[in-house]
Amino acid sequence: MLIAVMLSSAGCSSRNDNKTDSSAQTAATTVSNVTLTADQRQHIQLYTVAASQFHQTVQAIGAVDFDNDQATSVLAPISGPVSRLLVSPGDKVKKGDPLAVVDSPDFAVAISTYSKALVTATNSRRLADADKDLVQHNGVSQREYEQAQTDAASAEADRDAALQALVSLNVDPRTIKDIQAGRPVSHVVEGMIRSPISGIVVEKLITPGLLLQAGTTPCFTVADLSRVWVMAQISGADLASVSVGDTADVETGIAGNKISGTVDNISALVDPDTRAVVARVVVANPKGLLKKQMYVRVQIHSGQPSSGTLIPVSAILRDDENLPFVYAVQPDGSFARQHVTLGHRVGDQYDIPDGLKAGDQVVVNGGLFIQFMQNQ
Repeated sequence: MLIAVMLSSAGCSSRNDNKTDSSAQTAATTVSNVTLTADQRQHIQLYTVAASQFHQTVQAIGAVDFDNDQATSVLAPISGPVSRLLVSPGDKVKKGDPLAVVDSPDFAVAISTYSKALVTATNSRRLADADKDLVQHNGVSQREYEQAQTDAASAEADRDAALQALVSLNVDPRTIKDIQAGRPVSHVVEGMIRSPISGIVVEKLITPGLLLQAGTTPCFTVADLSRVWVMAQISGADLASVSVGDTADVETGIAGNKISGTVDNISALVDPDTRAVVARVVVANPKGLLKKQMYVRVQIHSGQPSSGTLIPVSAILRDDENLPFVYAVQPDGSFARQHVTLGHRVGDQYDIPDGLKAGDQVVVNGGLFIQFMQNQ
């Protein structure tokens, strides 16, 4: 019995000791408020929290792309092997400038067809005009006259179609004038691939000897790089703050350059990989700093006013778990840690959606001093 009593007393003593240690540990980890003297309070600055209206700035990552309204893939208008390349990537071209030469039977056939159609149309019109004079003097019947007019109209339609075929093949206008004047045309089997727009050759996809298929083989990419698109990835939380017409700043990371742009389109689809929505920012690029597929930072300045609680960035501190907090003035005049939720940053201020209310006073300068005293 004596041994049982001693073991019971030892167990109670052990539990009491454990409870005492736990209480001491809890007390040690509890952060107490800080009280400052009048002299110490002169070295800190307070800020009174109030409801504010502001224009949110949405931060996003974007990728540069061509302005597809000013860029095009040049397809081969004719079939045949590539004879010569006349441009290289980086060359500036104007609309109609030759890009490559193709040995093409299509080209020769089109010129031959137009030459024949031109002669046929001229002869048919001459006969129709002659029949017009003859029918007035009963030299031909009315039926023969009408048939001549029909033949002339049909021949002229064939001539115009053959001419349009030459134009679609990018035949040099001087060559067309030579055909119309009856002059011989040299190198009738050499066709040209011409630039459909003015810009810069940004991509070359063919080499000499490559066999082209008309309307199928891509040959070059020509783009006007004076204006580009920046495709900014907008998260779902920020989507309501972005609208068409909002201004934006694009940072390239090159010597701190910022380029201004405007949001002109917001996608109706969500990217299945990133779960973000693409906002298209149109940016002027006169110096050519923005290159396709370059990653950039985008700041979109919302035109819609928002309401919230703003405090200076300098008021925000971090605890041992990297959670944000501020030092708030308590009713007894002491300073206590107040954990807050950080919203959007607006210039040198943060929006605080949770953790503070209007009328609260927080330390904006001197918070590190109070934190040092609290940790002593």
